[in-house]
Amino acid sequence: MSVLVAGGAGYIGSHAVRQLLAKGKEVVVLDQLTTGHREALPDEVHFYEGDLRDRTFVQQMFAQESIDEVLMFAASSLVGESVERPLAYFDNNVHGTEVLLEAMIDHGVRTIVFSSTAAVYGEPDEVPIVETAKTEPTNPYGDTKRTMERMMKWCEEAHGLRYVSLRYFNVAGAAESGVIGEDHRPETHLIPIILEVALGKREAITIFGDDYPTPDGTCIRDYIHVEDLIDAHLLALEHLRKGNASDIFNLGSSNGFSVKEMIEAARKVTGHPIPQKIGERRSGDPARLIASSEKVKRTLDWQPSRTNVEKMIADAWMWHRKFPQGYEEDGTNEN
Repeated sequence: MSVLVAGGAGYIGSHAVRQLLAKGKEVVVLDQLTTGHREALPDEVHFYEGDLRDRTFVQQMFAQESIDEVLMFAASSLVGESVERPLAYFDNNVHGTEVLLEAMIDHGVRTIVFSSTAAVYGEPDEVPIVETAKTEPTNPYGDTKRTMERMMKWCEEAHGLRYVSLRYFNVAGAAESGVIGEDHRPETHLIPIILEVALGKREAITIFGDDYPTPDGTCIRDYIHVEDLIDAHLLALEHLRKGNASDIFNLGSSNGFSVKEMIEAARKVTGHPIPQKIGERRSGDPARLIASSEKVKRTLDWQPSRTNVEKMIADAWMWHRKFPQGYEEDGTNEN
C-alpha cells in the first residue's frame, strides 16, 4: 500500500516525499509541475504528471496504484494573485479537491491529511490564534482553503472519510541535507526573496507596507521549518491510522517575527547588508498572524526542533548558495 502525495513536486510536498521514503513508505506523486519540479523527486517514486481537476486521469491513477492514504498539498497559494483572480483559485483549489475526494471515495480510500493555512482566520481578534477562533478569510486563497476543509467535513458525514487539516502560515527553511529547497517561478516568499538579494540576484528587498499596527509597522508572521512541518503531517497520518477522529490543528511556534526582523536575521546569517525599500501594502495581507500550536503538541505529541528563525534561514541559505539558479542549475540535486 502506498501514500499519495498530491502536489508532491512542490516545495513542501517534496520534503514530505523524502521523509516518507526514509520511513520505508511507497510513495505516489501527482503534480502538474506548474510550480513544482520533477528534479525535486527521487527516482523511486511513482510519478504522475497531470492536472488534479482531470477526473479521468485521477481515476486512472487510483485504479493503477494501491493507495491507502493521501497527503494533499496541491493548490494555488499566492494571496495577491488570489485577490486578482478569485475564480481561477476556486477552480484550481476547490474543484481539484472535489475531484480528489471523489476518486478517494470511489476507490475506498478514507484517510487524508490536508495542507491548510492560518489565512482561513483572516484578521484574528486575538493572537496566538487557537483552532476555535472564527474563520473569516480576508482573501480568496484563505476562503478556498476554508471551503476545502468544509468539503472534507461533509464527506466524513456522508462517506466515512477521516481527515486532519493542518493550518499553518509561513513555511521556511530547506532539507538539512541541502538536497532540496524552495524554488518558485516567480519567487514570492519572503525568505528566498531576501536571499536573492544576498546572492546578487536582486538589488533590494521590498517591504510591502510599513504602516501596519505592529511595533515596527511591518507584518508579523509565525514561521515554521519545513522539516518540522512534515513531521506533523506524518504524525497526523499515524493519528488517523490508529482510528482517531478527524481534527484540525494549527502549526506554529507561537512566536511572531516582523518582515524587518526577518531581514535583520538574514543579514546575520549571510553577512550581506541586504538593502531594503518600502513599497505599497498588498491587498489581503493581515497585520499579524501567530498560530497557537498547543493542541497539536498535546494531541499528536508534535515537538518541533528547528524553531530558531536563524536556523531556518541558514538551511535555506545553504541550498540557495549551492543552487543559485534553483532546479535549473544542473540536475545533480535530484537525488
